[in-house]
Amino acid sequence: MLPLFHHSMEAEKINKILNQKNIPTTPMRMLVLNEFLNTSKSVSLSELEEMLTHADRSTIYRTLKTFEKKGIIHGVQENSTTQYLMCHDNCDSDHHHDLHLHFYCNKCKKTVCLEEVSFDHIQLPQNYDYKEFKFLANGICAECRG
Repeated sequence: MLPLFHHSMEAEKINKILNQKNIPTTPMRMLVLNEFLNTSKSVSLSELEEMLTHADRSTIYRTLKTFEKKGIIHGVQENSTTQYLMCHDNCDSDHHHDLHLHFYCNKCKKTVCLEEVSFDHIQLPQNYDYKEFKFLANGICAECRG
């Protein structure tokens, strides 16, 4: 049984993303992806577990790892916790192309992508090939300073 969404357009959008990344659609994948589509901040495994009360931790974890491997989300390590954020459309299983700053707020404990701070033109020395870059700054976010 597929999860119910407020609009069939939500389900269509989720199915389209999963199909583009060659990920078979399951109710759990739809639920997890829906959570990412409805937030602009990072989400941890524990937070997803709280949001999806009827799901078990290992299924959520496997879903996150599948999404990360296929370029739907990217993980940012904060202290001892991994926070996950949506990727750009051009990320895939070979490379994550999120060459922007991630900002961790010391107050609300969330990470946001600051895409206006870009690192697109980084040149590695010859014969070096990167898999992904991770840029993290911390401080107080605009919302908390509000």
